[in-house]
Amino acid sequence: MKKIILSLSIIFFITTNIFAAGSSSSGSGSTKTNYDKAVVHIKSAKKFEKKGKLEKAQKSYAKAQKLLIKSNEKKPGKADTLNYLGFTTRKLGDFKNGEKYYLQGLAVDPKHKGINEYLGELYVATNRHNLAVERLEVLKNCNCKEYNQLKSIIAGEKISKY
Repeated sequence: MKKIILSLSIIFFITTNIFAAGSSSSGSGSTKTNYDKAVVHIKSAKKFEKKGKLEKAQKSYAKAQKLLIKSNEKKPGKADTLNYLGFTTRKLGDFKNGEKYYLQGLAVDPKHKGINEYLGELYVATNRHNLAVERLEVLKNCNCKEYNQLKSIIAGEKISKY
């Protein structure tokens, strides 16, 4: 009797694990949001840029932007999403709309480090130095890499065409 119970227990255990594994691989196991997917594309695009593969970088930024637009439609008003929407839009050469996304993000979170840095970079790229310095001033007390990066860009140490 013990052998039968043990055998049934093992069969039950194996069967349960097989069905559990099968159900998670049927598509419901993927929980990445459009925002998460976009961040992966942005990281990839930055690597392409560093390697001088600008066409591939632009394609990755474009994919990220599409995902971020969907994310913003589903959950509007998230500062991180608006930050990356501004970033990808700027990287794709649309400074005007990039700035709009950054400003929407600042309306949600005026001290957002990424938005302040990237908006400052946009201002440097569009020759609005005084506005870039204002963004730097917001970051002054954050003790963060964003402050140092923007400071060096404003100083002309690291010029970005975007």
